[in-house]
Amino acid sequence: MNPTIKKLHNIAQKPSRTIIGLMSGTSLDGLDIALCEIYGSGKTTNIELKNFKTIFYDPNLKKRLKGITSVPQASMEEVCLLHSRLGNFHGELILEILKKWGIDQSQIDCIASHGQTIYHAPKRQHNQPDIPNATLQIGDGDHIAHKTGILTVSDFRQKHTAAGGEGAPMAAFVDRMLFTDNRKERILLNIGGIANFTYLPPHTSDKKPITTDTGPGNTLIDNAVQKYFDDDFDKDGHIAKQGNVHATALQALKSDSYFESSLPKTTGPEFFNMNWVDNRLSKAGVHNLSSEDLVATLTRLTAETIAETINNISDDDSNTSLYVSGGGFHNPVLMEWLRELLPDFAIGSFAEIGFNPDAKEAVLFAVLANEMLAGEGFLMDADGDKKINFGKISFPD
Repeated sequence: MNPTIKKLHNIAQKPSRTIIGLMSGTSLDGLDIALCEIYGSGKTTNIELKNFKTIFYDPNLKKRLKGITSVPQASMEEVCLLHSRLGNFHGELILEILKKWGIDQSQIDCIASHGQTIYHAPKRQHNQPDIPNATLQIGDGDHIAHKTGILTVSDFRQKHTAAGGEGAPMAAFVDRMLFTDNRKERILLNIGGIANFTYLPPHTSDKKPITTDTGPGNTLIDNAVQKYFDDDFDKDGHIAKQGNVHATALQALKSDSYFESSLPKTTGPEFFNMNWVDNRLSKAGVHNLSSEDLVATLTRLTAETIAETINNISDDDSNTSLYVSGGGFHNPVLMEWLRELLPDFAIGSFAEIGFNPDAKEAVLFAVLANEMLAGEGFLMDADGDKKINFGKISFPD
């Protein structure tokens, strides 16, 4: 047997696997690194989050990534260069953090790399009937594997789009497999750049689970703060607290047809960006909105569009627990408004049923890699109907 294939076989036969999950979201702020020990596979999966760290990107790398991310035109040379550079850089960061944690890379069975999404184009967005759903991530898995000497699984979203999925959200398989309760409805809400959730009816229910985006999470708030306050994000909701929600502006933003479109659905900063905000406010005759009022209004937009989507799905609010992860969980204004808009829901941190909520997406990809190596190697599409083989394996040698 080829030694590389033999090694892969041996990893698959182990009772547990040590896997590093990587996630870099649309905020472009840095790389989440989750060191996981994963026991079993499928419904017997058990996860121990052993270490977690977010390593922030330096300003130059963030600037270069912003130049090619969610824009209609970009330098092909820059896309090519950053695809390799980011893979190599992520490999360097892994080696550095392993050294800091006192772990040799030989102890790691696999790296699960999401990559950096630079463009997301579901069919509902590009509207070209002869072209399928599309999404593009950079951060070459082959470079990560070569730099670290560790087997790497990447390109998780590509098989999803190839099989007819929209490539996002990717949480459906893991959320349904590991976090469905026997008696109560659960909603797992992740507020990243884009907000998404998985609705999990109890095992005894005939209702179908749903995983969907709801619309903007932090992306518009971050964009406004970066544009008008020269800061990365609204820390502790400080700016939103100083502003007032502008009712006409909020209604103009909420009247976009995206919010009325059927579930499940996906979106990205290619659609929800400051051009979108400016165009909708201009058409509504809203001018000279103060920067503080704009941030408050965008925060309220995120809260209301999340809450309205959830209310349209859940029939029994008193029997539903909502667990929150992602950067938005740390915005007290946003969380206060969610509690106001969803008064009958028990709202808490994802840590109550899982682990560090900031690590959820990085752990998600570690679990998907584990399934690729030791499980059935499938994930569900957004409807929960179709099982799709996924992931690209990059060998270090």
